[in-house]
Amino acid sequence: MSVTVDSSGVQPNYEALRKEIRSIVEKVIKPNADVIDRDGIFPKQNLQVLAETGWNGVLIPEQWDGRGLDHVAFAIAAEEIAKGCPSTSLVYVMHVGAAQTILLYGNGDQKERWLKPIRQGLIGTYSTSEKATGGHWWFNLSEASRDGEYYILNAEKSFTTSSGQADFYVVQTRSPGAQAPTDVSFFIVDGKLPGIKPGVWEALGVRGNHSGPITYEGVRVHQRDKLGKEGQGREILESGVSPIYLIGLGSTWLGVAEAALEAATSYVKRTIHRDFNKRLADYQVIRQQLAEVKILIDSLKPWQYSLAKQLDELQAQGKPQVELLLPLVEFKIHASEAANKAAQTALDVTGGYGYKRGVFERLFRDARAGIAMGPSNNIAREWIGKALVGLPLELWYEGGD
Repeated sequence: MSVTVDSSGVQPNYEALRKEIRSIVEKVIKPNADVIDRDGIFPKQNLQVLAETGWNGVLIPEQWDGRGLDHVAFAIAAEEIAKGCPSTSLVYVMHVGAAQTILLYGNGDQKERWLKPIRQGLIGTYSTSEKATGGHWWFNLSEASRDGEYYILNAEKSFTTSSGQADFYVVQTRSPGAQAPTDVSFFIVDGKLPGIKPGVWEALGVRGNHSGPITYEGVRVHQRDKLGKEGQGREILESGVSPIYLIGLGSTWLGVAEAALEAATSYVKRTIHRDFNKRLADYQVIRQQLAEVKILIDSLKPWQYSLAKQLDELQAQGKPQVELLLPLVEFKIHASEAANKAAQTALDVTGGYGYKRGVFERLFRDARAGIAMGPSNNIAREWIGKALVGLPLELWYEGGD
């Protein structure tokens, strides 16, 4: 396997990049986390700082004003941002994913118009899942129509991160006149177009990511913003959307697990039972609980790095990234469950104080979202199990694809 290099031909210094993004998180993102959660504020300020420092364009080549870095750097960024604010990390992952999908499947004009302004703060996101198909977020019932040089979009989408806040949406829907579920197309939709109606986001956790419903009513999208070819949507979904989304999502939950462990460890080391002058850290049962979380986190770190490197290799070789779909799904499952275990453990070892409003209960609420986010862990396990015994995944057709 060849060595990953950035656009300048030099292998990135990942530790230096981690220190850089960690500094931004500590100075700007982490201090905003509590108020973002409390008031359900979209993390616009955080995203603007990430744009100004180039991190919002981490995968975008320098010719379109990006950092020209790789998937490893992106995974590190998502992880470190999540340690400070999970809501911001989820918005970041969807934004970088939308940009990467345009990078992989867009034409020169689209890259010039949609990628270059990201350095100034333009925010993108995905809009794929539909209420009617529930957790089968890849399966659309909505269908575009044509009107001269325009496509007309009518769709009721659900769980669109940055709903009502994004400057552009990468929208998936069936192609005009589609004869099969797999005949889907993607469009880049300007967030200011008439007919876009975001709903309200009210949730248990990650309250700042605004992952609410959004309706497209008669939205007119010029043909120049059709992403890729008409009917190419399945390929775009499998190789241009899912891989970057899954490595980012898993990295987010890895960061949440680390944040919970760090906060809990700090708490038990400084908290003393004055009756016997023992720290919480002096109790074996507490140390063992923390050790279980540490082992889970350490099992994820090399896996994250390996998958990100493999994505870079596939992209460099022009191979479809769908080759890594199931390993990435496994990573997402393990990372989200590690985050939940870490958050639960943090509550356990901090007792009643952890149960009070604050970092521990916030991370506990935030982590829960990882289990349900598409593909939900129940659906994802079924994919893995079917593949293991040689059965079709049945993503598009009952009985096989």
